[in-house]
Amino acid sequence: MIRSIFAALTLVALSAAPAMAHDITFGSLELNAPFARATLPNAPVAGGFLTIVNTGDTDDRLLRAEVTFASDAQIHEMAMEGDVMKMRQLEDGLAIPAGETVVLEPGGYHLMFMGLSQALVEGETVPVVLTFEQAGTVTVDLHIGAPAADAPAEDHSAHMGH
Repeated sequence: MIRSIFAALTLVALSAAPAMAHDITFGSLELNAPFARATLPNAPVAGGFLTIVNTGDTDDRLLRAEVTFASDAQIHEMAMEGDVMKMRQLEDGLAIPAGETVVLEPGGYHLMFMGLSQALVEGETVPVVLTFEQAGTVTVDLHIGAPAADAPAEDHSAHMGH
């Protein structure tokens, strides 16, 4: 009797637990753990991050990002040049080689949103339209984490569509 009550309580607890972020498969691409960091009011820029896995046998390329919450969205790279960390726009997009994983993360490749028209608020989501050379165009919701987040919060569901 106690065992069945415990099992029932466990089942209820698991079903009430917040949903974990899930991945989206888009063509031969898997888009995982999309997030951005919360910004202060009137902040001019923000970054967007996710992991892209190319499970196919053909290279792809992230060509552009489009958003409604900023005047411009670009694909950027941060890299060390000598002793200086430099950031630059990837004018030709970001290669997603066949069979490889490309991580967009703080301090590396990332999406750069400039001319923000609104603050990015922790706990909310913002849509980003990503265009790939082979896979096409998909809308991804970035979950807004804490201002210093290095990964998405685990208690939000990723709602992404095409």
